[in-house]
Amino acid sequence: MKKIILAIMSILSMVCMAAGCGGGSSDNVSSLSGTVSTNGSTSMESVVGILSEQFMHDNAGVTITYDASGSGTGIEAAGKGSCDIGLASRGLKDSEKAKGLKETTVALDGIAIIVNEKSSLDDIKLEDIAKLFDGTASDWSMVGGKSGQVAAIGREAGSGTRDGFESITKTKDKCKLAQELTSTGAVIEAVKNSESAIGYASFAAVENQKGIKVLKVNGVECNEDNIFNGRYAIQRPFNLITKADTKLSKAAQAFFDFMTSKEAAALITKAGAVPVNK
Repeated sequence: MKKIILAIMSILSMVCMAAGCGGGSSDNVSSLSGTVSTNGSTSMESVVGILSEQFMHDNAGVTITYDASGSGTGIEAAGKGSCDIGLASRGLKDSEKAKGLKETTVALDGIAIIVNEKSSLDDIKLEDIAKLFDGTASDWSMVGGKSGQVAAIGREAGSGTRDGFESITKTKDKCKLAQELTSTGAVIEAVKNSESAIGYASFAAVENQKGIKVLKVNGVECNEDNIFNGRYAIQRPFNLITKADTKLSKAAQAFFDFMTSKEAAALITKAGAVPVNK
């Protein structure tokens, strides 16, 4: 399990403040202290990272940790109380809501369809994506590409990205994958390394990545404007998961409030996602 501890950023931030670095509040005066634990979606890494860094800069007594365990695990951790805030790149299921969990959307994220940079394709139909992943189209020539075997790369069970992708493409329990990987970064690397590959990954993670190509879907580019206005077909929410009947600690509540504020919008955009509270 990949675990990213953001406490080091707090130390770096304090050093930066001592040197007179800008950003955030100028005096960094805050009475908040303690540790806030977050757990869940690997796709939310960039968003959580940039928001945590800014919050710890503004609140030097607070340490925020992030366990990139996947959406399903993050939801479970929030339910059990083993983390303060769960992170999920999908909506809660009715069975999860029945356990007293609630979701708060902080951003939207497109699920980018990626191929190797040498692919001849630039655009693909939604129904053809489904065919490539369920095995109906086993050769690229069947969807307008150059002849060659298709290698579909996907995420593991419990991944919010996988859940969103399969729900929209109607491929749940139908995908025939050449590789099933446990992180967004691993999918991107696999597609970079195989000319026959097709995969899906968070829009927040694929921007400026070399070695891959992001396909248009039904003629629509995967970008911030098209995600926000709903024109891009394959998208999902970035959610904060908490227990409805449990009060967060003072530090955790302050971080939650910051993540859902208009103040956080520019940082969320910088991280590659689309804020819902602009």
